[in-house]
Amino acid sequence: MGYFHVVFTLPHVLNGLILAHKRILFALLFKAVRETLLEFGQRRFGGTVGITAVLHTWDQTLKDHFHLHCLIPAGALSFDHGRWIPARKNFLFPVTALSLVFRGKFLDLLKQAFDQGKIPPANEKIKELRKKNWVVYAKKPFGSPQTVLDYLGRYTHRVALSNDRIVKVQNGQVTLSYRDRKDGDRKKTLTLDAQEFIRRFLLHVLPDGFMRVRHFGFLANRSKKQTLTQCRKLLGANPASLQSPSESAKDLLLRITGIDLSRCPSCHNGTMIVVAELPPISRSPRWDSS
Repeated sequence: MGYFHVVFTLPHVLNGLILAHKRILFALLFKAVRETLLEFGQRRFGGTVGITAVLHTWDQTLKDHFHLHCLIPAGALSFDHGRWIPARKNFLFPVTALSLVFRGKFLDLLKQAFDQGKIPPANEKIKELRKKNWVVYAKKPFGSPQTVLDYLGRYTHRVALSNDRIVKVQNGQVTLSYRDRKDGDRKKTLTLDAQEFIRRFLLHVLPDGFMRVRHFGFLANRSKKQTLTQCRKLLGANPASLQSPSESAKDLLLRITGIDLSRCPSCHNGTMIVVAELPPISRSPRWDSS
């Protein structure tokens, strides 16, 4: 069974409002996408689709770019849980229709937030946004569950910039590498003043406790134990193949990300060994500042 990869992007005109009210606007984004995909699943398949949604807030140059990556199994579980309804090999939902419904749902939720006094009113902005085309992009489907796991392992808990993209830090400036999507995905470098680099990096700090990976439909946390078991039964999955491998966290990280925890992070040649284990730090009263 394959997995589809659909990306929902918010218009940049909303960036200022989002940065001022991250928790509220991100929650609205998740809700609008969830309702859109579940509605399309009901109409097209007569069943419930499964969704894993991952929030990303950046582009390659660390600017604010708010979007959800959605991983969706290629089919749906019927409402009575008696059938698995497969999708076509290379088609899930029409992206133009997804875009229109997503836009309508998000803006309706946004207006509700305005009316409830959760965020400042901006009725003119809503009218403007209703006239714009919103971007929903369907990427090439994933070929297997293993590919999905590899993707999740690389991207679900990453920050806006990994260390290997920092080319140079010198004279109050930071040079980083990026891929220019508008120029054939060519690799380039960008140099920023330290203050601007820090400003861009901090744009992507999430509110405390905010969950940037969420599951909906038959993958929802409250019901997935039962629904996934039923999906596997309907698909004839071999239970033995579903057991987690006896693999250490170190080996798992190496396989998924290529990062070897035993390799010295400084010289990249030497092997690190455990010489001592420090006892856990016990909680102690705060220092007296007087």
